[in-house]
Amino acid sequence: MNQSVKDRPKSAEYTSDYKAGQDNVQVMGMDVHNPVFTTSALAILTFIVLALLFPADAKEMLVGARTWSIETFDWLFMIAGNVFVLFCLALIILPVGKVRLGGASAKPDFSRMSWFSMLFAAGMGIGLMFWSVAEPVAYYTDWWGTPLNAEAKTPEGASAAMGATMFHWGLHPWAIYGVVALALGFFTYNKGLPLTIRSAFYPLFGERVWGPTGHIIDIVAVLATIFGLATSLGLGASQAGGGLNFLFGIENNISTQVAIIVVVSAIAIFSVVRGLDGGVKLLSNLNMGIAGALMLFVILAGSLGAFFGNWFSTVGSYAENIFQLSNWIDREDEKFYKGWTVFYWAWWVSWSPFVGMFIARVSRGRTVREFMIAVLLIPTLVSSVWMAAFGAQALDQIQNNVGQLAGGLGDVSLAMFQMLENLPMAEITSAMAIILVLVFFITSSDSGSLVIDSITAGGKVDAPVPQRIFWAVLQGVIAGVLLYGGGSEALTALQAGAITTGLPFTAILLLMCVSIYKGLKTEV
Repeated sequence: MNQSVKDRPKSAEYTSDYKAGQDNVQVMGMDVHNPVFTTSALAILTFIVLALLFPADAKEMLVGARTWSIETFDWLFMIAGNVFVLFCLALIILPVGKVRLGGASAKPDFSRMSWFSMLFAAGMGIGLMFWSVAEPVAYYTDWWGTPLNAEAKTPEGASAAMGATMFHWGLHPWAIYGVVALALGFFTYNKGLPLTIRSAFYPLFGERVWGPTGHIIDIVAVLATIFGLATSLGLGASQAGGGLNFLFGIENNISTQVAIIVVVSAIAIFSVVRGLDGGVKLLSNLNMGIAGALMLFVILAGSLGAFFGNWFSTVGSYAENIFQLSNWIDREDEKFYKGWTVFYWAWWVSWSPFVGMFIARVSRGRTVREFMIAVLLIPTLVSSVWMAAFGAQALDQIQNNVGQLAGGLGDVSLAMFQMLENLPMAEITSAMAIILVLVFFITSSDSGSLVIDSITAGGKVDAPVPQRIFWAVLQGVIAGVLLYGGGSEALTALQAGAITTGLPFTAILLLMCVSIYKGLKTEV
């Protein structure tokens, strides 16, 4: 029988007698939660079949749902994004910042460098590879709207392009991830609840989170995660295929992209079998090493003085425009605002269950203040350096009429390679970029598999190996089958489906903020 909250010591509030995996069933060597695993698997299978049989109809329906959610609830996405940033910044300075995940005597499981490498690789490493060149170029050339209606191909347009790119990859997305990660880390390590999304709502719903309400929350999280990962795997295969075509003349067709997905999935399976220490941590550290070397080369190959000028300009434009870009009332740049910013906010929210849970899993032993600085402020700083190196270099090439980018943004997946082409040792750096894309996708796939495995195992983190393999294989199968059977239409439908889940999860994250604060107050 549960002790009443009133009779417990203060730090024992919001604890439960519910044990991770107590509702699980054992099937074919797997230890799974029923009905979360069953319902999620059936929903995924149904989607794949329908998308293959009716790719155009699936695309029309899901793109329509995505458009409706963005057009109708743009204000909710924007307000929520601002709330998350303010909430996370407040946790850094409030007394609750001294609370340690796991209790006062808890020790971190990983070194700071390995910890940061893992959370950054899972969070947005692959996105920075794909968009750090393409996005500033898109804004500067008015490929799909310009931020704040800045005039394209002008110095003001270049400044606005870099500031808006940082806005999309800075404080707001990391605050979204931070909310989910802190909620799961706190209620798992400090309150002894299972490592699954529903646990974050125990202060609000009590024991009801172990029933249908919690089932729905976890199922939506699984679908958002698996669809988001499969979409990114398909898009990443396109970028890697473009790089192989650029370097070796290999045709970037569906067969090549499916082959890339097979290779990435195979390595991800090997990594996920080895677990956090032997797989994800190792690959994440490798990621950061290659990424750091590539970024340093781009900085030095251009001009060190120009880089610092670009960095100060990028950070300055971000600071100058952050309030205007955060506004949702009477925006004159509606094409840019809804086509980019609101789209991104929905995308980040849809990814938050995966990234947040993974960050929580590797963050035991950190104080709330240390956690938020590492999850919110340091990634924003790193992103600003990365954007100033790659994005500003691309804009400099356009302004000086150098290379293919000067003719405008064509194939988005080739933008990074087109920028590197105009620097020394282009073949070497392009090969590094391809390796980096692939390794980032492997780390996203294996860390995502561990997350989905935990959710569908009722919060257990030591589920059988075949279970981890199942989810790693399924990600690759979804991406490969849809790409091969339905082409870009099926992949677009999958992406639209993932983004549409961002709407209900935005409301869920706002409730998480309330839940976090109620929980943290019991520890101070």
